[in-house]
Amino acid sequence: MQSSDHGLIVHRGNWDAAAKAYLETRMQHWDTVALSGRESAKGLRHAYQRYLQRKYRFLVPAGSRVLEIGCAEGDLLAALAPNPGVGIDFSAEMINIAKSKHASLHFFTADAHRLSVTDLPQELQEPFDVIIISDTVNDVWDVAELMRNIKNFCSADTRIICNFLSHLWEHPFQILQKWGLVTPRLPQNWLTLDDMSGILSLNGFEVVHTFDEFLWPFATPFFEPLFNRWAAKLWPFNIFCLTHFIVARLPMPTRTPLKVSVVIPARNESGNIEAALQRTPDMGAETEIIFVEGHSADDTWTKILHMAEKYQHKKIQVLQQTGKGKGDAVRCGFAVAGGDILMILDADLTMPPESLPQFYEALASGKAEFANGVRLVYPQEKEAMRFCNLIANKFFSMAFSWLLGRSIKDTLCGTKALSRKHYRQLLAGRGYFGDFDPFGDFDLLFGAAKVNLQMKDIPIRYRERTYGDTNISRWRHGWLLLKMVCFAAGKIKFVP
Repeated sequence: MQSSDHGLIVHRGNWDAAAKAYLETRMQHWDTVALSGRESAKGLRHAYQRYLQRKYRFLVPAGSRVLEIGCAEGDLLAALAPNPGVGIDFSAEMINIAKSKHASLHFFTADAHRLSVTDLPQELQEPFDVIIISDTVNDVWDVAELMRNIKNFCSADTRIICNFLSHLWEHPFQILQKWGLVTPRLPQNWLTLDDMSGILSLNGFEVVHTFDEFLWPFATPFFEPLFNRWAAKLWPFNIFCLTHFIVARLPMPTRTPLKVSVVIPARNESGNIEAALQRTPDMGAETEIIFVEGHSADDTWTKILHMAEKYQHKKIQVLQQTGKGKGDAVRCGFAVAGGDILMILDADLTMPPESLPQFYEALASGKAEFANGVRLVYPQEKEAMRFCNLIANKFFSMAFSWLLGRSIKDTLCGTKALSRKHYRQLLAGRGYFGDFDPFGDFDLLFGAAKVNLQMKDIPIRYRERTYGDTNISRWRHGWLLLKMVCFAAGKIKFVP
């Protein structure tokens, strides 16, 4: 490790003369920008920074451990209320300003290509929850090397959130610079989403989510919300957005077998209780089965108690839900679950319990963080799903895929799985959406999308019911689902 004339921590390694000259030139440029006050100046250029702050506040929960690479004066980092917040920039003058403006945060002058965990104080050496790279990859010498280096600051739960300027704005950006409407920059790296996704993949990262933002770079009434909140989310306007966003993670398989809790909401399902116990396979280190009875009109509760007594060799919990609806039943079950992985199995057994190990393997392998069952891949048994229900399922799948910005092939399959740790994240942020979902499916889907979990579809064979009648009202619940689409649009897609 060496220090340059600017006090920058630089691990020079095998960098050639061109790389060193590039770094020195950039440092001098951003030092000059900082000293001139142009980065801090008020005006039209700050519409973009304010928009970025709103967007990142949506993406990053307050109180997260956050590292920002290329933090400049630290305003974006400070806006997120991190705990702790660490900012890295290779401009010593920018860091000096950041320290004076945001004394509660931690700022270091360093080259992120070569930054080591041990360069940070001991209390800051734990992996970060979120690593932000905002408008930085356009300016660095080697994007791939930067990505390789930040792996040292990651765990399986770390989210890398990167935004960078669109190639379509290369020439308009030059004009805006000449007019003094944006911070002056040296020639940039102009990357596409495919370029950035490829670099991340080659360096061991997996893309979770991509989207585009910001059409109108001026702080003007009416036009700014019209273009940036609404038009930027719609085709073909989104093609012309100023900045690409990409959310990625570093997938890591679990090293030890995990405990599993299978929650089975049961209302008027007396004839399926014993089969659910017999057919649910043992998974991981231990499999716990939790029946949540939902005010049945038949003898479901009595049957659950009898079966729990009969199958004492299995780990079984039984309870009656306090509220109404499957969503409440699932939350009651998850609240008492002791497993590392939480699963939902509908008591009608139209999703074969024998398929549950696929959900376990998806999570334990690190390939998924939220596993969603899909009934629409394999041919279904004749009476498994009516034609109108099939059409409705496909419609809602397309609608929610567009709203959430990721493929959700079947929103209404009752079987879903996630870790208890991630469920707690969803639960902590549930107030953002409120108590809107009696089914529980969308509560989990929206929450998983909001905290940027890696969501994977698990195709299953959908079977006919062998006992009882469905608890779903086709038309009443269909109308409720339409209202949920509108609700999700305001909460997820068209965020102010």
